[in-house]
Amino acid sequence: MRKETNSFGRFYTDQGLYDRSEKLYKALLEEDIESLDISNVNRLQSMANLASTYRNQGRWKEAEELDVQLDVQVMETSSRVLGEEHPGTLTSMANLASTYRNQGRWKEAEELFMQVMEIRKRVLGEEHPGTLTSMTNLASTYRNQGRWKEAEELEGQVIETSSRVLGEEHPDTLASMNNLAFIFKSQGCSAKAISLMEQCVRLEIMFLVLSILICYSLSIS
Repeated sequence: MRKETNSFGRFYTDQGLYDRSEKLYKALLEEDIESLDISNVNRLQSMANLASTYRNQGRWKEAEELDVQLDVQVMETSSRVLGEEHPGTLTSMANLASTYRNQGRWKEAEELFMQVMEIRKRVLGEEHPGTLTSMTNLASTYRNQGRWKEAEELEGQVIETSSRVLGEEHPDTLASMNNLAFIFKSQGCSAKAISLMEQCVRLEIMFLVLSILICYSLSIS
């Protein structure tokens, strides 16, 4: 029965009949809530479907509220089933932090990004790409709040480590350099921003040329 109801919900959504799909998804969600099982995959799917319906109707606030509930429940379920240090749990935490950041809930986003970063440092090591991504996410939260010095310090650490581990011309390193250039510009340090952007362009050209040469050598080998 659930499968058929979901199929009708998708059909109504595809036809733009959002009121009908909303009623179906709400009914399924109410059934799932009555089961009192937050690990219920069906419940999570119902919430995701209903949130999607709200977005299609332009009801952004209601969609955002459901997105947060969904991310929270996925994170809690993953933490309970897989453990706090499992990659899946950390991804769920990062997703929830991103949702908070997109909603301008900086403090909540910062706290979660910080937790993810600290766990990844401990479990994966300070030089692991996943750790560097967590540091970049936290730096972006600082940037969004205008906390330029903290963002600059953290982004600088990412660039230093990424350059050493991945290489200066690696796309992740270049992205961090672009971020730092933006931070410089936002603080009125135009000369430093321009210098860093020029360095980025040179490295991007080097990376592009190297990629072309590698492709060419492979094609004739």
